[in-house]
Amino acid sequence: MEILAEYSYWGLFLASFLAATILPFSSEVVLGYLLAHDYSPYVTVFAATSGNVLGAVVNYGLGVLGSRIVLHKVFSIATLEIEKAEHRFKRYGVFSLLFAWVPIIGDPLTVAAGILKIHFGLFLLLVSMGKFLRYIIVSWAVLSI
Repeated sequence: MEILAEYSYWGLFLASFLAATILPFSSEVVLGYLLAHDYSPYVTVFAATSGNVLGAVVNYGLGVLGSRIVLHKVFSIATLEIEKAEHRFKRYGVFSLLFAWVPIIGDPLTVAAGILKIHFGLFLLLVSMGKFLRYIIVSWAVLSI
């Protein structure tokens, strides 16, 4: 983690990107390190949010690209079943994307949104809001110590 902190904002961007993929990684440590060493809270939050959202977009893209192969070929799920699942996710679950930052459940949420082809603009808005608020809270907590 310290090696990423040596690259300051770019290291934080990369750590945040990796944390949003299926790789087990924590960007909060790099964020905290930079804030503790007097880096700009505004730029650190921007770098962390940008990297984390980009990682979520990659997950979404994997869901979109892999959906036909995975759902139709591997799991033999009918088109009607996919449409029903998409309807349920849109009706009840789209706002769950605000919690795409939560460890363990966040990454699968972003992949599922791609598989179900949730509107990309809505996906981007909800995921960005949740991740931005998370980094604001983490930054506030670090700076309050």
